[in-house]
Amino acid sequence: MTANAARRRELVQVLLLTAGFLVLVAISAASILFVDRARDDSALVVHTVEVENQIAAVLLELRRAESAGRGYLLTSEPRFLAQHDTALANILSNVRRLRDLTLDNPVQTSNSDALQAAVETRLTEFRETIAFAKRKDQQGGIAQLRATTAEDTVQRITEISNAMRREEDRLFAARTVSADRSQQWASTVTIAGSGLVVALAALSIFLVRRSSRARDDAEAQLRDSNLNLENTVTERTADLREANEEVQRFAYIVSHDLRSPLVNIMGFTSELEELRGDIFKRIASLSHPDMPGPLSDVDATEPVLTEQDAKLSEDFNEALGFIKSSIGKMDRLISAILHLTREGRREFQPVPVDLRELIEGIAGTVAHQASEADAQIRITPLPVIVSDRLALEQIFSNLIDNALKYLRTGVAGDIAISGRTKLGFAIIEVSDNGRGIDAKDHQRIFDLFRRAGPQDRPGQGIGLAHVRALVRRLGGTLSVSSELDAGSTFTVTLPVKWALGRQGKTT
Repeated sequence: MTANAARRRELVQVLLLTAGFLVLVAISAASILFVDRARDDSALVVHTVEVENQIAAVLLELRRAESAGRGYLLTSEPRFLAQHDTALANILSNVRRLRDLTLDNPVQTSNSDALQAAVETRLTEFRETIAFAKRKDQQGGIAQLRATTAEDTVQRITEISNAMRREEDRLFAARTVSADRSQQWASTVTIAGSGLVVALAALSIFLVRRSSRARDDAEAQLRDSNLNLENTVTERTADLREANEEVQRFAYIVSHDLRSPLVNIMGFTSELEELRGDIFKRIASLSHPDMPGPLSDVDATEPVLTEQDAKLSEDFNEALGFIKSSIGKMDRLISAILHLTREGRREFQPVPVDLRELIEGIAGTVAHQASEADAQIRITPLPVIVSDRLALEQIFSNLIDNALKYLRTGVAGDIAISGRTKLGFAIIEVSDNGRGIDAKDHQRIFDLFRRAGPQDRPGQGIGLAHVRALVRRLGGTLSVSSELDAGSTFTVTLPVKWALGRQGKTT
């Protein structure tokens, strides 16, 4: 499978999963909406039934009050009076309850007010009838019950209650239809959602199985490739090791062979410097023909030259100085190359090393140099690691020497070495308050024979390159953080327990 096909398949899977997620969200939202609507419609249906029951309760209590009042009027028994009073209390509470239930409907609210007024009128008539009964005036009470106004009040209550029932019947029918519709929609959405979930699940299973097959095929191809890759890597590693050894041998031979002509140049330069006196004495004798005696009798002091010859003597001396300076620089570079090649051939030996003890020993060797530079070297507790001791000495000797070498003039030097461990690595920082390094030169200083800043300190530009090579062979990293006139911090990260591997051998 090509990379483009794999990307297209991944894109399709992502789109399908996104679409499925959006569909599920929409179905869930719609289901919640319709379920809530069905719940509200069902609640309204229940509310309608409650209103009708409350109307029936008011009428029932009215009949109970009327029956108990008549019984008391005819028999004057206290139990009928007690029943009558209880019914009156229930009537008032039921009417208030009915009015509260119908506050959401203006029509029913108006009917409730009218019913309350008619019921209060009827209750007044009941009280008058009971008053007759309490005075033992049965005829007056019966006349009161048969009065036209009483019949009108009963008729009014009946009409109002019938009107309220018709309104509630209408609402009940409408709300029942709405509740049925909401439940139907909720069921439909739920069924559709379940079907889509099943379809998405089936599609996901299909995609997972297809991806699994593709992964199995890729793993099989990878295993086959690894079989060939291991052989290829072994061959290439051997070739690379042989090439690196050849490069080191070549560098050693070239550096060693360069010394022979360099020694010859140095010898002939010394002879030329010795011949300079004889040459310019001869020139002086030619310029002064009246000078007595042969050349060997001329005074050994500097001969008196004409202005033109004196200028020639100065140019001659300057040229010899340049030649000697260049020879010295080339000799130091050759020595550095030989040193690097010897280090490249050395095999590292991991041993336990107390970094604080090691760095304190290095600080002791440069104590005189630090005293002359008015600098202090502060060493905090450092971890014990397993690494090559000689390489560590070279690394931190170079970093501390550079810190002392590049301090600012007139500023007391402060060099701090601190360390900590994290995730199996030791992190050691060498900080100073020296002249600092420009940001654009942070990588340049680690290149071989490259230096940064003013070239007013001795050096060949191989120290930090050598330090970085050693750190890498020890399985670590080297970085710098610095600003001009703000000091530098070199951070060395090394494994706490380094095992001898290819980095520590000749590669």
